[in-house]
Amino acid sequence: MDYAKLLLQGQPDTILQCLTYWVDDELFAMNINRVREIIQHASMTVVPLMPSFVRGVINLRGSVVPVIDLRARLGRSPTPLGKKTSIIILDVSREGERLDLGVMVDAVSEVIEVRQSQIESPPNFGTSIDRDYLQGVAKVAGQFVGILDTERALSMDEMAQLVATQ
Repeated sequence: MDYAKLLLQGQPDTILQCLTYWVDDELFAMNINRVREIIQHASMTVVPLMPSFVRGVINLRGSVVPVIDLRARLGRSPTPLGKKTSIIILDVSREGERLDLGVMVDAVSEVIEVRQSQIESPPNFGTSIDRDYLQGVAKVAGQFVGILDTERALSMDEMAQLVATQ
């Protein structure tokens, strides 16, 4: 099922399972169905002439996986490496082909359940990231959680165009 359509057209009692994670000092979430696995940051091979948000590639059981620094992708400074720095391995598709993509975040938090009725449209103000990258904002346990639109924020086509223009 398409996550964006579910958010926009879902029933108020629909429950989404979301992985929460920290980017800088903000809590975000993404649909757990996109997540293949979570690993600690590892040594990466830097790829020359890439945008600053492409940290490099890792070898994941024989597969080359590009790693996107989500902080940098959202227009912030690169993620400093620390004990909690994690890479979320996602299933993405480009031109009908399934690919693995690593997303570097400051820390992974937990899997939460978010009711459709808790999700509101992204605000016009008060967030430090481009509103186009958010599907919505949910208030869970008294805390606001930005629901990342992974299709837009991590669009392989858009990132490929950025690489081509460099």
